[in-house]
Amino acid sequence: MAQTCEICQKTPRVGRNVSHSHIKTSKTWHPNLQRVRARVGKSVKRINACTRCIRSGKVIKVA
Repeated sequence: MAQTCEICQKTPRVGRNVSHSHIKTSKTWHPNLQRVRARVGKSVKRINACTRCIRSGKVIKVA
């Protein structure tokens, strides 16, 4: 739950790096999560939101 966007449920993805010599190693891509104070319903809470959700306006930030 710690590395999940609370708006779009984006989580870490796994895959493989492939070098020029075709050696494959495991790789993890993490979403760019930010801890922001946001309006959730009628209350203000701290949530983990990815930058894509913040930028697109899905998160209403509170000063």
